[in-house]
Amino acid sequence: QAELGVNEHHQNEVVSYMRFARFKRGMCLKTVDSCFQDLKDSRLVEETFTVDEVIDMLDGLQSVVHSEVESELINTTYTNVLLLRQLFSQAEKWYLKLQTDVSDLENRELLDQVAEFEKSEYTSSNKKGVFTNIFLFFNPKTVAHLQEENEKLKTRLRTIETQATAALDEKSKLEKSLRDLQMIQGDQKNNANQDITELENKVAALKSQFEKTLNDTTANQKFLEEDLVTAKHDLLKVQDQLSTAEKELEKKFQQTAAYRNMKEILTKKNEQIKDLRRRLSK
Repeated sequence: QAELGVNEHHQNEVVSYMRFARFKRGMCLKTVDSCFQDLKDSRLVEETFTVDEVIDMLDGLQSVVHSEVESELINTTYTNVLLLRQLFSQAEKWYLKLQTDVSDLENRELLDQVAEFEKSEYTSSNKKGVFTNIFLFFNPKTVAHLQEENEKLKTRLRTIETQATAALDEKSKLEKSLRDLQMIQGDQKNNANQDITELENKVAALKSQFEKTLNDTTANQKFLEEDLVTAKHDLLKVQDQLSTAEKELEKKFQQTAAYRNMKEILTKKNEQIKDLRRRLSK
């Protein structure tokens, strides 16, 4: 049993989902930060404001942030439903009935335990060097490469999912054919004729052939499922790297001479607007 009380395989699945959640959380916070920055850049061009102007700006900001956060919370809910659907679907194949305890979702002790696990897992990943190369100097070429790799992984993921679906369909058809052969075999046993032995031998040979094909298909399906999990992990890792690379690139851009010049030009323009306002007031 691992730190969360589940086996190693399931803990790896939890880590994979937490990486996905961390990436989505970072994107949401980045969007909220952009809302505030947009307000600063577009509205805060004067030294003084009236109460009505401040209220108007805050109302607008509240509306935008409220919409962004609500959208993200709704999307998180739908994502969790899809995750539960995956687990329930797998359980139903083995005729299991899973149960959930919603009260545990607000258990502060358990939530703190998960938070501590995420912190230790992220720290451990850094020590292993998983994220070491991410914080090196990034340039647009690096970001473009990560985006290209991200798209390739998405394409590979869709291909594997298609192959896995086809394997499941083939497995279902083979199982149906096997059941039909077994029914034929059972019916023929009731016909007392001289060809029954020959027919039984043919049915047995076909049954053996179908069972072998079914076993091969099952093994192929298992391989595809493992490949699918690996592809998903790689996709989440690249998405996390891409997000970090974009942040680092934005930070580097803000330190360039072009950005500073643009900022100085914007500051001068704001000063000119203020001067024009003062002159108009006079």
